[in-house]
Amino acid sequence: MGKRRKGRQIDGVLLLDKPYEMSSNSALQAAKRIYFANKAGHTGALDPLATGMLPICFGEGTKFSQFLLDIDKTYIVTAKLGIRTTTSDADGEIVAEKPVNITETELLPALESFRGETKQVPSMYSALKHKGQPLYKYAREGITIEREARDITVFRLDLLRFEGDEVDLEIHVSKGTYIRTIIDDLGELLGCGAHVSMLRRTAVGNYPVDKMVTMEQLETLLNDAKEQNISPSEVLDKLLLPMDTAVYILDSVTIDAESARYLRFGNPVMITNAPATDTLLKVYVGEEQEFIGVGIINDDGMLAPKRIVVDHQKTDS
Repeated sequence: MGKRRKGRQIDGVLLLDKPYEMSSNSALQAAKRIYFANKAGHTGALDPLATGMLPICFGEGTKFSQFLLDIDKTYIVTAKLGIRTTTSDADGEIVAEKPVNITETELLPALESFRGETKQVPSMYSALKHKGQPLYKYAREGITIEREARDITVFRLDLLRFEGDEVDLEIHVSKGTYIRTIIDDLGELLGCGAHVSMLRRTAVGNYPVDKMVTMEQLETLLNDAKEQNISPSEVLDKLLLPMDTAVYILDSVTIDAESARYLRFGNPVMITNAPATDTLLKVYVGEEQEFIGVGIINDDGMLAPKRIVVDHQKTDS
């Protein structure tokens, strides 16, 4: 007898508006509880002090969360000039305070230096791992680990407001870009220091902002459903986006049902007009365009399984 799963099998992506002062993992666990889901994972952690879009993948959708880590993101950030902190945000200890005598004439060229392709040394207070431990754990122990500069791209950096010692920016960046590091580097470039006093993620890839929901909205829907004696899934599941939205950046291929059966069993299949070796493709089946996962073109020019969705209706029957 197989091990009984705790929670229900539900697949999809929830765009959660993560609240202030809640860790990404706490937000994930809260959403998982509300949905009574047996499996869930988030895609790209936000700091507790940050708010905004946190895609949460449920069930088979967790197989595609890595693709969301690799896409670009957009943030609105407030930089507080004149104060530098250990963590480059308002949660850290102050390490330096300097007067702010910056004009917009000085600020604009400084901002320009961050646009385009640059290199960035990740903060010691990042979640990057060294020997299995996140860097922030070493930092809290006063240990500094040598970090290599990484290639990043700042696609867009717009000045929204500059008043006194506060600068509001909207920044569209590539994967692996640390906004706190940009603000800290900006403060050093201006000679006065700076830290993040507010950070909100407004976009992940092309996910629609209007589909984002708050924790309060989820709790209200859950409680209302219980009061009306209806299944919470009837109202909550409508908020989920399809799994294939996580891999929207990939090209797609449609195969027939027989090829899909072979692919599900781990076997590569022939496709027409196969692209180059190692190309990843979204895989759909038949006229119904059922999404069954992601395949990869192998050395023989065949479509091999990479991340395949389990058909729970068949496996549970």
